[in-house]
Amino acid sequence: MIDKNPLTVEVTRGDMVESRHRVHALVCDARGNVVHGWGNLDMSIYPRSAIKPMQALPFIETGAADAIAANPQEIAFACASHNGEPHHTAMANAWLTRIGMKPTDLQCVGHYSHEEKTLHQQLSGGETLSNAHNNCSGKHCGFLSTAHHLGETVNGYSARDHPVQERLIKVLSELGDCDLSTSATGIDGCGIPVVAMPLSALALASARMAAPEGLSTARAAASARITRAMVDHPYNVAGQNRFDTNLMTAGKGRYATKTGAEGVHVGLFLKEGYGVAVKCEDGTKRATDVAMANILELLGGLDDDGRLTVAHHLNTPIKNAAGVVAGEIRLADGWRG
Repeated sequence: MIDKNPLTVEVTRGDMVESRHRVHALVCDARGNVVHGWGNLDMSIYPRSAIKPMQALPFIETGAADAIAANPQEIAFACASHNGEPHHTAMANAWLTRIGMKPTDLQCVGHYSHEEKTLHQQLSGGETLSNAHNNCSGKHCGFLSTAHHLGETVNGYSARDHPVQERLIKVLSELGDCDLSTSATGIDGCGIPVVAMPLSALALASARMAAPEGLSTARAAASARITRAMVDHPYNVAGQNRFDTNLMTAGKGRYATKTGAEGVHVGLFLKEGYGVAVKCEDGTKRATDVAMANILELLGGLDDDGRLTVAHHLNTPIKNAAGVVAGEIRLADGWRG
């Protein structure tokens, strides 16, 4: 089913729809055949952190992961936009120690945790933040490990012309079957380059990782290793009370998901080999989460138990300060066609 109109995510309060978000989304297979689509499927977007599973491919393909004996938990961590909880920071520090590096070698700046309890502990305990606290520290550990393994300079690995970043653009171009050489560019939140690509190319890249049989032997093996690590260790990808951790846990291995800033999300539906790409026009994550959860449910990604577990992502309650439900965030009727 293809609808030229984007999905509408409604935000209600009482008996009225108070706000609306327009969400463009598609589901395709590894050949690029569109299974479902809503809105402008070829709109140019910055994929942001939604491409972290693709960005982890060189870490595996170059042999860097095996050289440091990276375990599945660390491979999942290389795909993370994590909360910066103690578990995540400890993983980053242990990884850096193993490769003879320090947090100062990471070119992502430390910040306070996104998780409320951890944030309170950091503030009340006067914890000193390091670059290992950055929510992208796992990805950057993978970058450092790859550069170190290949004998490349580790200084400046976030620069556009560094081999680490050139490999990432090449991977995206190949998986998405698109020329990114003239695409719009910018700087991502963690300091690395970000390159625009069509929403359809992002879905195709996700589908090819989900159904890697058509890829080279090395890339197919790396893709399977990454997606398996993500679904087996979803806590390492995000953390407490986070969409990706909750949905992958509820999915029981059926799919991997990865959020990105400004309302971007991808899903890798493993059994069917589908890729899902979602972009909220106004960059609002609350709309993207509801859209992605419902698309995964549409594709059969949730059993009865899973549906109950993540019901708050399918229709998100809006509560006031007293905890009273005042409305909800939901997909408008008729979106299934």
